Amino acid sequence: MDGGRRRFLTYLLAAPTLTVGAGLDAAAPASAHAAVREAATKAAAAPQLLGLPGIPDILDLGDAMILAGLPTSNLLVLEVTAAGRAVLHLPRLEVGQGLTTAMAMLVAEELDARLADVDVPLSDGRPELLFNQLTGGSNSVRSLYDPVRAAAAAARARLVTAAANRWGLPASSLRTADSAVTAPDGRSAGFGELAADAAAVAVPAVPATPKPADQRRLVGRPTGRIDARDIVTGRAKYTGDLQIPGAVPTVVARPTTINGTLKSLDASAARAMPGVLGVVQIPTGVAVLAETFYQALKARDALRLAWNPGPVANLSTPDIRRKLRDANAPFLIPPLLTQYVDGEFDFAFVNHAPMEVLTAVADVRPNRAELWFASQSPIVAQQTIAAELGLPQGAVTVHVVRGGGSFGRRLFFDAALEAAQISKAAGRPVKLMWTRNDDMRHGRMRPASHHRIRATYGLLGQVVSWEHRAATVQTDLRHGLGEALTAAGFSLSLAGISLAQAFFLLTEKNPYDVGIPTQLLSEVPLDLHTGSWRSVYSGMVRVSDEIMMDELARRMGQDELAFRRARVRDAVGRTVLDTLAQKGSWGRPMPAGTAQGIGYHDENGGRVAYLVELDATDRANPRVTRAVAVADVGQPINPRGLEAQLTGALVDGISVILQAGNHIDNGAVREGSYADFLYAKQQNTPPEVEIHILPPSGPPGGAGELGVPAASAAVANAYARATGTSPRSFPISF
Repeated sequence: MDGGRRRFLTYLLAAPTLTVGAGLDAAAPASAHAAVREAATKAAAAPQLLGLPGIPDILDLGDAMILAGLPTSNLLVLEVTAAGRAVLHLPRLEVGQGLTTAMAMLVAEELDARLADVDVPLSDGRPELLFNQLTGGSNSVRSLYDPVRAAAAAARARLVTAAANRWGLPASSLRTADSAVTAPDGRSAGFGELAADAAAVAVPAVPATPKPADQRRLVGRPTGRIDARDIVTGRAKYTGDLQIPGAVPTVVARPTTINGTLKSLDASAARAMPGVLGVVQIPTGVAVLAETFYQALKARDALRLAWNPGPVANLSTPDIRRKLRDANAPFLIPPLLTQYVDGEFDFAFVNHAPMEVLTAVADVRPNRAELWFASQSPIVAQQTIAAELGLPQGAVTVHVVRGGGSFGRRLFFDAALEAAQISKAAGRPVKLMWTRNDDMRHGRMRPASHHRIRATYGLLGQVVSWEHRAATVQTDLRHGLGEALTAAGFSLSLAGISLAQAFFLLTEKNPYDVGIPTQLLSEVPLDLHTGSWRSVYSGMVRVSDEIMMDELARRMGQDELAFRRARVRDAVGRTVLDTLAQKGSWGRPMPAGTAQGIGYHDENGGRVAYLVELDATDRANPRVTRAVAVADVGQPINPRGLEAQLTGALVDGISVILQAGNHIDNGAVREGSYADFLYAKQQNTPPEVEIHILPPSGPPGGAGELGVPAASAAVANAYARATGTSPRSFPISF
């Protein structure tokens, strides 16, 4: 494989069609494991977090030969069928990010197949993959790029060899295009015709190596989604669309406060209502089963319930903010002989609010269970559900279904666990749907946080130190990260830190030369439902940093973009900022009450900068009127998909900076729908958006989480410049 980082073995699997597997799992050398443990130990002892690997590097340590113990163990599987379809079984979740399209493009590129001939179904939960079936950390394209290309190249080589054997021609004289092999004399055979013969080829007669960059015809070209027509015509199937035999509509009545418990229940009126099939108590509430969802919802409302208050029933948003402020660690460096700038920032809880509400189908029998739902962590879900049901893990089947949005929400499988509990108690299959209100008030949120930053600088304009202290409500990261760290040899007990602190120290970094940087995380343990929200900590840490970069630049009398450019650590970052200045017309005159703002971020092998123009002449209703983004993600697979990702990140940034957040009122979430959770609508989004993707500069980087910190910071900085204020609490309209 090119790149020099990993070498892949591909496998010809026993099948009636051509089926090829490529290794996914790297056996990292002991020295790499030891390096991670040593880095963690040092980081726990000293606050300076420099030179640590990111989470994706932990998932891909070392330069190791990929070996599999079983024929399909740890393998990515690609098959070419007799019907001429190239079928890549994807061990990740598609939630609207366009991953299936990107993978189909890689297959079509290396196989020389028509894109329309490639199918990318989602794999069921495969426990042998360990953490390799976790969709998160903007890791999917980066981790699958080489093995997908290797599998497709191996399949192509065998198809060419099969055609050469059939025609008695040198394999090197044949060419492939449009899902067919063609001979110099014009003879042609489709991949489907050759699939069975190719399956018998043990050693291909031509090299099974992926194409060099200069021979690619599809990768890097803007391409429409392969599932776009199915989505807009309703053919795409989500969990709620599945017709599983016998599965009945089900909803749950939930406590009035977070994690409250049932005090009393009278279900007599509900049981007597038309269509009601059962009422079942589970740990999180009371489930109602009916012939239709309408009947189930009506019967749920007829339940006579009393609830015990939850463990945070005495807390509201102001109380939580005080706890966070009190928990934050003090600065280490007193500003005795240097000039300094201080800043404090509060970020509210934020709901994921994916368009598709949580839905899960479960069919639990005495000796087995089968579930269907959108899961970013199907292996952890399978393990947890099996333990809950008292079944061996192998007796639980998890079918991964495409999801309608996630932003980190589907790393958790709350609905699937409840559906399994209900199905077991009711003795029948169920289709459980969480309402929007259920997920807003009892689902997962990005935790609230408080940040303190002190930047010191000298008389000659150099930044001397940068201290960032973050305190957050404890973040629940139990969705596969623990398995990834363990597999990489990362010992939390050895390091003396929590899982969240490990994630924080591995992912958060300041991209600028700011003297001596230190970052510390303190956690406030509250019994609330928290979880990874798009970009996890970076959406708060880096936003605070970028606001401080603006304020420090102004304090030192320097242009905000030039100040960043002079300190960004790499040449690619400077190119991104230079391109942004040119494409966004940075510094152009703006009317009073309007201004430009910028933000920069690098993460997961990608770099992005945003420039937004914001109109705050109506202070109560500020609006972003224009946005420009410039990104370098190494090797872009589908620039059109990247544009969509970065546009979505912009809308997220507008939302969480200006208006969208969750209040806690006496242990209950105030917001219950899009009517009061004020995510940006069409009227809040800029009429002019430009996304510029820079030419290839290396291996693929991540994009799903890349844009939110920079976009959010650009909005905050534009608001500050337009209003002459220094916003410290987000969302601003909270």
